Amino acid sequence: MAAEPNSPSPPARIPTGIWALGFVSMLMDISSEMIHALLPVYLVTVLGTSMVTVGFIEGIAEATASITKIFSGALSDWLGKRKLLAAIGYGIAAFTKPVFPLAPTVDWLIAARFIDRVGKGIRGAPRDALVADIAPAELRGASFGLRQSLDTVGAFVGPLLAIALMWVSADNFHAVFWLAVVPAFLSLAVIVVAVEEPRRHADDGGTKNPLSLAAAKQLGESYWRVVGIGVVFTLARFSEAFLILRAQNVGLGAMWIPAVLVLMNIVYALSAYPAGVLSDRINRTGLLALGLVCLAAADLALATLANLGGLALGVILWGLHMGLTQGLFATLIADASPASLRGTAYGYFNLSTGVAMLGSSVIAGALWDAFGPAATFLSGLAFTLLSLAGLLAIDTSGKGANDRDP
Repeated sequence: MAAEPNSPSPPARIPTGIWALGFVSMLMDISSEMIHALLPVYLVTVLGTSMVTVGFIEGIAEATASITKIFSGALSDWLGKRKLLAAIGYGIAAFTKPVFPLAPTVDWLIAARFIDRVGKGIRGAPRDALVADIAPAELRGASFGLRQSLDTVGAFVGPLLAIALMWVSADNFHAVFWLAVVPAFLSLAVIVVAVEEPRRHADDGGTKNPLSLAAAKQLGESYWRVVGIGVVFTLARFSEAFLILRAQNVGLGAMWIPAVLVLMNIVYALSAYPAGVLSDRINRTGLLALGLVCLAAADLALATLANLGGLALGVILWGLHMGLTQGLFATLIADASPASLRGTAYGYFNLSTGVAMLGSSVIAGALWDAFGPAATFLSGLAFTLLSLAGLLAIDTSGKGANDRDP
């Protein structure tokens, strides 16, 4: 859909509520990535855990968030309110952050990651449904792309701060973890003060039983097709913790390891909004296919080029595939689901992909321990090529993931 010649640029037309939600995500990501950029290395080098344990922790953390999303999304549809649940989720994450510097054992860190991800799960589906509710249909891709870009700015600012603080503190992990608490509470303040519930959800009742079989059928074939594509796609993409571990494997020093996430997320942030704008104008399935091609190339580089140049190339391509696909999946869910069931729709999607993420991360860790890093990334390449073949087959058959009109 082309913009009119004299119309304002998409950023100027995007509602202020979406900008506010973007800054909420950005601040929480700064906090989270300050911790997560260092946590895999902290687990392995300080607490002496195995790669399988890292994969299990990362997988169970993301699966926990995804399982929680189905209930919070359905609850937001039932209540007819999104902001309250999103704010509760951000609050849980903020109050969990102090546990990371205080944790004396791996068990405490697992518990902290678990609770933190429960908070993420509670906020995720209602927040995405809130973006879909606020965004004009013709700017839906741009709106999700903008929120994703701001979120990802936080994802590279956080590791940058982690690098600077590790340098200043002489590799003091605990000091960095403590300072990560501040932006988490700022994020909570912004959503409470600056985000308003859309009138439809503030005034109307919600859906009676969003988790019923009838409601699942009401979501429709187009929606469930998007879920299926998302599951296969997630099997090809394991946790970014393995990018950090690959950096350590090729000889990058502890202080510079967060630069991996900085580089990835700079590319992610720069590509997410343009990809969202482009998705409002061209076939969205084609963009997904391009994202899979980038992921395949990233896996190939990370598997075969065991040096800093190969690491940088792989990380750049990984970030590009994220920018092309993550906001796009959120847009496709909004396209394919009825407004009254959007929270539930995001919940089912994230539950399904979260279970796939758990499986792919555990498999990646096991392959790394048994055969080395090349096996991990080559398995990702194999799943990516299978996903691409399936996606192209569906699109060629005339059943593309964005067939349903917004």
